[in-house]
Amino acid sequence: MSTPYYIPETNIPLPPVDADVISTACDYCIVACGYKIYRWPVKGGKVGGEKADENAFGVDFPVDPLGPWVAPNQYNVVLHDGEPHHVIIIPDKDTEHVNLLGNSSIRGGALAQKVYNPQTPTRDRLKSPMIRMFGVLMPVTWDFAMEIAAEVGKHVIRTHGENAYCVKTFSYGYMENTYAITKYALNSVNTANFTFHDTPSDVTSTPGFRDAGFDNFGPSYEDWRDAETLLVCGTDPYETKTILFTDWMMPGIQNGQKAIFMVPRKTGGIAYAEKNGGMWLDIQPGTDLLVVNAIARVIVENGWEDSDWIQKWVNNKWESSSGFGQGTRNTPWQWRTTWGKFQTAGFEDWKKWLLSQDEFAPEQAAEIAQIDVRKIYTAAEWMAKPKEDGSRPKTSVMIEKGFYWSNNTGNTQAISALGIIVGAGGRPGQVIGRAGGHQRGGLRGGKYPRNKSPEKLPGRRRRAMDTDRYLMSGHTRFAHVIGNTWIQSMCGSQSLAAKFNELTVQNPHQIRSFDKQEIIDTLKRRVDSGGMVVVNQDIYLVDPIGARYADIVFPAAGWGEDNFTRANGERRIRLYPKFYDAPGEARPDWWIIAQLATAMGYKGFDWKNSNEVLEEGARFSRGSRKDFFNVKVVAQREGKTLHEKLAEFGTNGIQGPVLLQDDGTLVGTKRLHDTERKLPADGPSGANRLGKKLTHFNSQTGKCNIQKSPWSLFSDYWAWLKPKDDELWVTSGRINERWQSGYDDRRRPYIVQRWPENWVEIHPDDAAERGIENGDYVMMYSDRIPVQKDTILGVEGDDFQFTKLMEHGHIELTEAAITAVAIVTPAVKKGLLYMDFLHTAQPANALSGRVVDWISGNYNYKMGVGRIRKIGTSPYKTSYRSMSFARRDIA
Repeated sequence: MSTPYYIPETNIPLPPVDADVISTACDYCIVACGYKIYRWPVKGGKVGGEKADENAFGVDFPVDPLGPWVAPNQYNVVLHDGEPHHVIIIPDKDTEHVNLLGNSSIRGGALAQKVYNPQTPTRDRLKSPMIRMFGVLMPVTWDFAMEIAAEVGKHVIRTHGENAYCVKTFSYGYMENTYAITKYALNSVNTANFTFHDTPSDVTSTPGFRDAGFDNFGPSYEDWRDAETLLVCGTDPYETKTILFTDWMMPGIQNGQKAIFMVPRKTGGIAYAEKNGGMWLDIQPGTDLLVVNAIARVIVENGWEDSDWIQKWVNNKWESSSGFGQGTRNTPWQWRTTWGKFQTAGFEDWKKWLLSQDEFAPEQAAEIAQIDVRKIYTAAEWMAKPKEDGSRPKTSVMIEKGFYWSNNTGNTQAISALGIIVGAGGRPGQVIGRAGGHQRGGLRGGKYPRNKSPEKLPGRRRRAMDTDRYLMSGHTRFAHVIGNTWIQSMCGSQSLAAKFNELTVQNPHQIRSFDKQEIIDTLKRRVDSGGMVVVNQDIYLVDPIGARYADIVFPAAGWGEDNFTRANGERRIRLYPKFYDAPGEARPDWWIIAQLATAMGYKGFDWKNSNEVLEEGARFSRGSRKDFFNVKVVAQREGKTLHEKLAEFGTNGIQGPVLLQDDGTLVGTKRLHDTERKLPADGPSGANRLGKKLTHFNSQTGKCNIQKSPWSLFSDYWAWLKPKDDELWVTSGRINERWQSGYDDRRRPYIVQRWPENWVEIHPDDAAERGIENGDYVMMYSDRIPVQKDTILGVEGDDFQFTKLMEHGHIELTEAAITAVAIVTPAVKKGLLYMDFLHTAQPANALSGRVVDWISGNYNYKMGVGRIRKIGTSPYKTSYRSMSFARRDIA
């Protein structure tokens, strides 16, 4: 095996004074830092000089350390209007929001390396539509590929029904694209076989927030800074959304904020918080609910709850029941709040329930979670104990995937109740919300057809279709996969891959012709025989979904290759403008969908550009957290396009929902559920919608619902799954240096050198027992990965409990194995293995059970188990050019 190495460039040109300067934002994490692009032609050899009046930065070089210094990774060459151009992409030093100091993460700081340049590793960008003929993906024209996809798609819908046509897509890839995709899938095709990249079903990721009335992204970034106590569950923002931590949370910690992190692995942000008076709640996977409710129990037993706020903002018995009426509970939040398992008659009723649950006693919760019980008492004091002057601490609560992707419904109900009793609900420094993963690029062009879903839970209740289970059952005949790694990103990924293989390449009906009609007929025969046709739409050829299983591949255009719009984690909406040409025949996703929809015979997809898509979709943003309809209203008044108006906000953007004042100016919304905000007394004017969430909560009354979170709905699965004999927990998450599946990072020599292979962190005690050292190759394996194999109709209230699913034969135990390089570190809890969450070659999800949270339909991604053994020695053990084994829990 060759060891990867990286030899950095040492010199790059400076932009001349007349270089184009374009405002944009980072393409990666939820923070979406502001950036400036400097672009000028290669032709003529013109470059900037070292004097301030000779370069576009207007400063003398060399600059001081915090000046506009440019690193080699921030430079590239692109085609613009068919001609080579230099580009330099650096953080905007003048931005007034987000990355206030002009900082960047290691990911955003290398944005220039993501753009297409055939002289770099990005040369493998998809540049042409392709059809798999004679087992090989061959370039074809758009018309050729579109006609085949459309004819086979129409046949599938006509012969096997709309639900046989699956669309699995990203939820974040810009509002222009997601509007087009959802309009096509949900409105035109009208299939229930639809979901986004990170879940098997089209369901909310945080059902407890939904039921309580909290918006996921209500807070402003400054609220995380201004809290006096901050509970962070399931993430370290330093690792995953760096600038949120360095520019917002660190100043709060430096100013005395007590930061509590509840995760099973310590990283740099947690170490920094501990060093500055914070705390690490080092729980084992799946025990979050117990610890959260134990903290709540200490608070109410001492009478530390925010009684005044609860009295004013929490629904009582009659308010909790209002607005529901009788009949079918076909929306999940309705049946969760009227079923008997979660709803309460108000705070006192919830308190009575909480105190009656023995497992929430701090000592019992601490024993199961394997933490020091004193941490529970300390967390309760920091979050809620009144000060000597009688005032309350300003407490905020932040959650992310490590928390809600295990016991999804239970955890999010429990944390919502804890947030409610400490008064974290929309006041400055007193908020509750998600930290976020990817940016918010969703804009719905259609409503999910829940009545078509076969997922029936006990009672007259439907849940969105589980697309994985539907495919495993052989019902999916056409899979259109857009911009995601469907297989590796789902649980039980190796058995899912085996099913894809069976339905596609193992089916006898393979294309053995170059004739278009014969290709169409062959693919029709495949779907009619029980097989499946796969269309993959992406910027790179993804293995295995595209490289091995796709019959048709559509090349997509991405960041910088068209004008796009998206919002960040505080709802800050910005334009991401086109600044260079997409490679070859690659086209933006909205354009691809429009061509396919038109070929399928659907109307309303005749857009000429991405601005027309967004202008059509603007009305569907009304009432949402990203409501930007008024920006369109003002743009039309001023004779501008919506994109042109959004561009005027530059890197600052504007926070949704956007309101229009009487004088014609636009004003953003700093935070949602702002109970201190004053709206016009005479109500909305013009195009304004003064939605409930601006000053109240998303419930029937505008107050919060405080809900139960029964451990019993999850405990049987946790008890069955927890490690036996020499097994260990297997969990996963992000690391700072890589983004998502590493689709860009695998083409960055420095990152490839830093992380050439998958890795697994293991505690020194666990490593010593198994003879494992830093740099050893190890195998993680299991023969008891549970997979729910059937779509069942729930009748009795416990039909979906894991114990009942096992008893009735709906669970199959499968095997899986993955390899990695061992990193021995005390930063992980004993009894736990921690891996990269989506290394596509060796996905950690292979060891996570494909059994959904049966209330919500989400996976327990963060909960796997397996054994680990040494299988050899890697080259990184003795060579220090790649894969550092330095500890990450250093402040």
